[in-house]
Amino acid sequence: MAKKTFLDFEQPIAELESKIEELRYVQNESAVDISEEIDQLSKKSHQLTKDIYSDLSPWQITKIARHPERPYTMDYVREIFTDFVELHGDRHFADDQSIVGGLARFNGHACMVLGHQKGRDTKERTARKALRLMKTAEKFKLPVFTFVDTPGAWPGIDAEERGQSEAIGRNIYEMAQLEVPIITTVIGEGGSGGALAISVADQVIMLQYSIYSVISPEGCASILWKTSDKAQDAADAMGITAHRLKALGLVDKIVNEPVGGAHRDHKQMAAFLKRALGDAWRQVADLKVKELLERRYERLRSYGRFTDTKADAH
Repeated sequence: MAKKTFLDFEQPIAELESKIEELRYVQNESAVDISEEIDQLSKKSHQLTKDIYSDLSPWQITKIARHPERPYTMDYVREIFTDFVELHGDRHFADDQSIVGGLARFNGHACMVLGHQKGRDTKERTARKALRLMKTAEKFKLPVFTFVDTPGAWPGIDAEERGQSEAIGRNIYEMAQLEVPIITTVIGEGGSGGALAISVADQVIMLQYSIYSVISPEGCASILWKTSDKAQDAADAMGITAHRLKALGLVDKIVNEPVGGAHRDHKQMAAFLKRALGDAWRQVADLKVKELLERRYERLRSYGRFTDTKADAH
């Protein structure tokens, strides 16, 4: 059995789980029946996990979104879609493994699915490969499902020399007028231009412990306080969590995660997400192209609107 990774605020859970593993070892090695003690500790661990996860800070949620055992795009593709055929290359340079995508079926309907496969920097080839897949979907009138999980586009000179910002801008421009439904899910980190490059959509879904922001908390802290040590303060101030973004109207639906986060039960998380994707698909499946594009345009125009309220006079 693979060793679990526990985050710093999960240490009380880690200690309980360690005791449970020790008792299981004793159970296997002796004739003494201690299954009742194991069951009691397991229930205690489950309740402790629920308690800890019921009151998380934005910085703790950021850590969960980055958890190394969290499901990636291909984990969801395998569980949610059928008949997946991966497509490679961007027709410009070479294949980029940080974006995976291809043709598939969702509940029997042909579609295009693509997303970040975390582990490499977002590069200009990522955006170009994504755009090629989406234009292919448009040609064959297939809905597009995208999965966002990236810390963001790399802000380096090399990346800009190769046209990274232009490639991201081109994607946003083209997605805004793509004549097929687009459903985006933020499954982990939704960072900056790397996220925006594949998330101009008709329905935007976020997993409960994912984040979505214009910059990482560390990047924000480095700009405002000249040190990434203030990342926790930045996370608190930025409004990067799913519930905050839903309240601002930037996200349509939040998908609850299993107790303790998606990394604790990939299959259950995929089942929850499949149901949410089905609901999102039904919202847009029957729209005519003109209505689809008008709604998408209005959606984009609504970002950033706010109501100015006067403070009560005392």
